[in-house]
Amino acid sequence: MHIAQRGASQVVCQVLAGRNLSQTLSTALQMMPGQTMPELTPQQRGALQDLSYGTLRFYGQLVRVLDQLLHKPVQDSQLRCLLLVALYQLLHTQAAPHAVVDHAVRAVRKCNAAAGGLTNAVLRNFLRNREALVAAATTSEEGRYAYPQWWIAAVRAQYGRHAEAILLAGNQHPPMTLRVNCRYISTTDYLALLAQQGIQASRIEPDAVLLKHPLPVNKLPGFFDGLVSVQDAGAQYAARLLDVQDGMRVLDACAAPGGKSTHLLELAQLDLLALDKNSHRLELVRENLQRLQLHARLQNGDAAQPDSWWDGRPFHRILADVPCSASGVVRRHPDIKWLRRPGDINGFAQQQLPILCSLWRLLERNGKLLYVTCSIFAQENQEVINEFLTQHDDGKQLPLSMPNLNEGQLFPNHQHDGFFYALLQKQA
Repeated sequence: MHIAQRGASQVVCQVLAGRNLSQTLSTALQMMPGQTMPELTPQQRGALQDLSYGTLRFYGQLVRVLDQLLHKPVQDSQLRCLLLVALYQLLHTQAAPHAVVDHAVRAVRKCNAAAGGLTNAVLRNFLRNREALVAAATTSEEGRYAYPQWWIAAVRAQYGRHAEAILLAGNQHPPMTLRVNCRYISTTDYLALLAQQGIQASRIEPDAVLLKHPLPVNKLPGFFDGLVSVQDAGAQYAARLLDVQDGMRVLDACAAPGGKSTHLLELAQLDLLALDKNSHRLELVRENLQRLQLHARLQNGDAAQPDSWWDGRPFHRILADVPCSASGVVRRHPDIKWLRRPGDINGFAQQQLPILCSLWRLLERNGKLLYVTCSIFAQENQEVINEFLTQHDDGKQLPLSMPNLNEGQLFPNHQHDGFFYALLQKQA
């Protein structure tokens, strides 16, 4: 356990210094003998990932508990992060408390021999006074909800009485949802296939199956034969809202890793161009197409600069899944809560509007464009659409009929992440 604690503390330290969690964790999991840590067993790899994600998910609470336990600030960032990791285990996992403490002391002594006694004292003090310390931490909103104060204030200002549910949903473990490939098998038949293998699941959308317990993809029947893909149920709204039909010329303007592109191709026979400015991520689209035995044209290019890649032929449909704060998917990426700054939201909005305007001229008359973000902040969502419509009198926002959408906003809950959708039609 101490190896996972030590590795997670290193990951958390780097994320709090500004690094991306996924990239940092990937590096930590690939460490080999002779580096700062030994080669990890599968169990240690799983524990390292859980401790890293969990500590960052509840960082706002953990840091307020820790600050009560320390008589003076700890200057050693590695020690501070390791104490946070251990507190996460004591508060949010089923690990035996004495084992957590003992292993944390061992982990600390590997890098700071003199701090073993402090670690032992702090963690045992927490065990003696747990209820009072947690209660005191929750007197601040950051300690209660585990988000930065500016984030909490923004959500409350927008959503009022719904704010608490939205914030708490972002601290849950993310659900694992499958998208059944309707070209190969019905959702009912795939559920039966899962049941035959003892895998518990339920249908929550036409093609969406929610697993009771997450599984590696190699345990999913038919995954490598293209029967299913892993895709959040909220993300599955996109393909259906775009209203594609056989023979249409379609652009997926920010396509990687390809979940929405492949869903569109499962629903209709399309001439689809999958565009992405990141050539490495575009390879993920290619891999998904190959696994599902689907075809699309791939193009490395910037959606905001279509003159460099567009052939001049208008599209019947455009999917614009634009860069955003990702505030609707923080349970999958808890580092976002601590890496984002208040000014970032306006920064994303300033990127989104030019992309939308650039893509609009590629759309044929009567064609439809679906604007998508995985954000819960109106500044990136409806406010961008409102500004766009003031600049384009040939645009009309269409009503959306999919369930659970609140004026285009899908709130995160136990079944799906948070998304925003706006369907625009170009007037003839």
